[in-house]
Amino acid sequence: MNIEEYRAYCLRKKGVTESFPFDSSALVFKVMGKMFSIANIDDFTGFSAKCDPERALVLREEYPDGIVPAYHMSKKHWNGVKLEQGVPEALIYQLIDDSYDLVVAGLPKKLQAELAEMK
Repeated sequence: MNIEEYRAYCLRKKGVTESFPFDSSALVFKVMGKMFSIANIDDFTGFSAKCDPERALVLREEYPDGIVPAYHMSKKHWNGVKLEQGVPEALIYQLIDDSYDLVVAGLPKKLQAELAEMK
C-alpha cells in the first residue's frame, strides 16, 4: 500500500473528509467530524487507526513489528500499523474498516442517521 492507495481507500467510505489539522504532513481522515485514521505523508511507512482495546493487544502480540501502540495517540484505543513489517495486506484494509466502524458506532444517533442517508 502506498499513500495514494491509502488515501483513496479512506475517501471511498461514506461521510469521510481529509484535512491537515495538526501540521502540513499529518493527513487526518474523519467520518462525520471524528478522526478514524492518521498518517504522515512525508514519510508514509504506515498509519494509525482506532481499534478495540482487547483486539489491539492481541494484534500487537501477533504482529510485534507491524502493529504497535500509536504514536501521540491513546495507546489503549489506537494502533500504529507499520507497512512492510509482516502485516498481511487484507488485515491492513480490515484495520482501516474496523477503525471507521468503531468511530461510526460511537457517533451520536443523529449523526449516524445523517450518515445513513448519505449516498
